[in-house]
Amino acid sequence: MEKEINFSDILPRSFYGRDTVLVARELIGHHLVHDSPEGLTAGRIVETEAYLQGDPACHASRGMTNRNRVMFGPPGYAYVYFIYGMYYCFNVVTAAAGVGEAVLIRALEPVAGIPLMQARRGREKLTELCSGPARLVLAMGITREHNGCDLTRGPLFICRGAGRPQPVVTTTRIGIREGAELPLRFYLQGSKYVSKR
Repeated sequence: MEKEINFSDILPRSFYGRDTVLVARELIGHHLVHDSPEGLTAGRIVETEAYLQGDPACHASRGMTNRNRVMFGPPGYAYVYFIYGMYYCFNVVTAAAGVGEAVLIRALEPVAGIPLMQARRGREKLTELCSGPARLVLAMGITREHNGCDLTRGPLFICRGAGRPQPVVTTTRIGIREGAELPLRFYLQGSKYVSKR
């Protein structure tokens, strides 16, 4: 676990306004931070999935709706949506404005505010706190209110990780039916915090 993190080194909007697959890969190793009224929590991003506008699994594949409107806006904003009638998922809007694409953050390695994460989840085991998109949203205190949040300002933001991470594995996505065969899932090799190896 990293001891020193520069929480002020927030990724700029230009980082997100690029090819979505590239952003999904390069988010690995950076830190998702939520400076909430309850306290600050942070996790190192260890697993992501890219969702492209022409991809049948992407919410934007059939055009803009009230639900996915944030995806078509400027890059660097949070897209938070409700699934299965019980969970939220956190995504980072990517590519140029007008292109409906985003990166799903699938798993984090907890690095700060761990007692608060444990209280929110009702769990103590570190590897279970953020090993999945619904789990990490609960642990980080992310809600529907964060949909459309500017990730370059806070209180929810992503800051640069320290040093170069281990190699990144590219594989197919999980938990979906359409487009599951596409190699658009990325995770940190050897990480025990990913949702599924």
